[in-house]
Amino acid sequence: MFIWMSFILFAIGVILVVKGGDIFVDAASSIAKASGIPSFVIGATIVSIATTLPELTVSAVAAFAGKTDVTIGNAVGSVTANTGLILAIAMLFMKIKCRRADLFPQVAILIGSVLLLWISSQSGYLSTWGALLLAGFFVLFLIENGLTARRTESENQMRRRARPKCKDFLFFVLGAGCIVAGSRLLVSSGSTLADAFGVPERVIALTMLAIGTSLPELVTTISAIIKKEAALSVGNLVGANLLDIAMVLPVCTGITGGQLPLSMQTIQLDLPVCLVILFVAFLPLLIRQKSSRLQGGMLLTLYAAYVAFLIK
Repeated sequence: MFIWMSFILFAIGVILVVKGGDIFVDAASSIAKASGIPSFVIGATIVSIATTLPELTVSAVAAFAGKTDVTIGNAVGSVTANTGLILAIAMLFMKIKCRRADLFPQVAILIGSVLLLWISSQSGYLSTWGALLLAGFFVLFLIENGLTARRTESENQMRRRARPKCKDFLFFVLGAGCIVAGSRLLVSSGSTLADAFGVPERVIALTMLAIGTSLPELVTTISAIIKKEAALSVGNLVGANLLDIAMVLPVCTGITGGQLPLSMQTIQLDLPVCLVILFVAFLPLLIRQKSSRLQGGMLLTLYAAYVAFLIK
């Protein structure tokens, strides 16, 4: 009976996330078009902050409980899943075109933050200073997106004919709420099912929890594929990845008292794999300013091999 209830809650979570994602992308797209702000910037800021709430919630709760493997595994695993699974799906099913000038600053900040985490954690933990430096990357990211939005707003000022409607903001909040609530149900019920089968905690965090808390990004991406909003999807994934590293981990470091332990396997395996997947995903996109199905296939293969190695 207990197992069946977990399955039912899991199904309810799927419904909430799927419908919420549909409403969410519609509202975000309408706000972007009405305000003249590029979909990429909307995706990288507002949308990514909303879709990162599950990772923040799960990692913070784990940090309070002293489960630092879950905290780190969820954050790093979410970046790897967002890129190696979700962005790969986007590349397989739609042609992604991005301006190098728009994409490069955000990608540079993202990769820089992951490199900083990897380098600063070689001693086995993320210190207060390391967390503050990561938070600096988060502030830099917000400033860069703000400047991009202001430049675009100035360029499009003469062409703008409408303001975002109140109902768009209401639907944006409603969609985000459904996504977050559904994700919480999916994570809690999914973890219960995984525990029932005796899966190790670290593996759960890097795979099931990471994918579960990345479901908002997945649903947003699927909705963006259907609605042909490639820039919104890429912006969302870049922003969400940056927030996972530069917002979630500094918050959790503060919760744990200034030191966030990292296992040697995270330092020697999980973070290097994360960096490799990020380079494979974004370096060709920056050079060619468009994606290919081959690139999506490579990312998906890398991610599948990594998950297979973890659960072997």
